[in-house]
Amino acid sequence: MGNNIYLNASFGKLKNSVSCGVEYYKKQKSMIKKITFSVWIVLVALQSIAQETKLYNPSADAEKDIATAIKKAKAENKYVLLQGGGNWCSWCIEFARFCKADPKIDSVINASFIWYHLNWSKENENKKIFAKYGYPQRFGFPVFIILDGNGNRINTQNSEYLENGKKSYDQHKVQTFLEMWSPRALNPEMYGEK
Repeated sequence: MGNNIYLNASFGKLKNSVSCGVEYYKKQKSMIKKITFSVWIVLVALQSIAQETKLYNPSADAEKDIATAIKKAKAENKYVLLQGGGNWCSWCIEFARFCKADPKIDSVINASFIWYHLNWSKENENKKIFAKYGYPQRFGFPVFIILDGNGNRINTQNSEYLENGKKSYDQHKVQTFLEMWSPRALNPEMYGEK
């Protein structure tokens, strides 16, 4: 009888251990499902955000869009900043993010330029437009082309000179570039001429 009591007690402990193990397993499995679902939701959200924030439109009529930008720039006494590149170009996306995140640079762009993202991709290389502005794609992407209010190209800038040597751009270099090619900087009255 003593052995039966011992066996029953041992079996009860084993039964409780198994029961606890099964409950633990169920909780872990439930937690893994919740984590997996949460990660999936985040990835879907990020993908939809990325799709909504495309800077470049391969199907855009760049010639028409640039003509509109030039007209608007002239009316507002600004220049046109063409940023050549594509949605495939991480440095192109980073430049836009960098400029919007820096209040001083964002202010210079808004005050002095009409900013247009000129697409270059396998879907549309905009060969005619890039040829018109002297084949700036030779510098890589992004590449910047500044047009005056009459549509004349006044500068082409290789973006490599604006980088910080890491994975972004240098605030001082970008701000200086934009300020030195703004309508104010190129106004003859700034230099005593009329």
